Formats: sequence, C-alpha cells, structure tokens
Amino acid sequence: MTTDNWVTLAGSLGGFCTTIAFVPQVFKIWKQGGRDLSYGMLTLYLLGVLMWLAYGILLRAQEVIIANFATGILITIATALKVWTAKRDSRKQAVLAGPTAD
Repeated sequence: MTTDNWVTLAGSLGGFCTTIAFVPQVFKIWKQGGRDLSYGMLTLYLLGVLMWLAYGILLRAQEVIIANFATGILITIATALKVWTAKRDSRKQAVLAGPTAD
C-alpha cells in the first residue's frame, strides 16, 4: 500500500469516526431533548466544521469535504431538534399546568 493510500485511508476513517460519533447525540436529543446542549457550543461546533469544509474544498480533499459536510448536516439537525423539543416540552408543561387564573 502506498503512502497516498494510507493517507486516504486515515482521512476517510477519521472523518467517518468523527461524523458517526455525533449520530447517537442526535438520537438522544430526539428522545430526551437537548436541554444539556448549549446553542453556543452547537454554533461554534458548526462554525468549526464549516471551516474544515472550506479547508477541504480549497485543498480538494474529498475525505475532508464529505466528512465535514455530513457532520454539518448532523449539527444542523441536532440544533433544529433542540429547538423543536424545547417548544414541545414547553407546550407539555403548559398543558400539565392547566389554565391560569388571571
């Protein structure tokens, strides 16, 4: 195996692992909500991934492009789920609290 092949393999495996590592977090947000995740962290994480995506595009590094594009999608989904579950949970609380006396 040539050095170029090892570099491609290492980049592909690294990108796969770091991208797939975020999938369980998305499922956890779907089931339990995203209260423990801050919007600041999600925003910075997305910004970092977008910078890596730009880096990959500039270098024409397919492994970097694919991994960071996929991770960016997962972060966007996680953020949207956080917003959605927060709204869902606040509606549940309002229903459970019942009508308020004004």
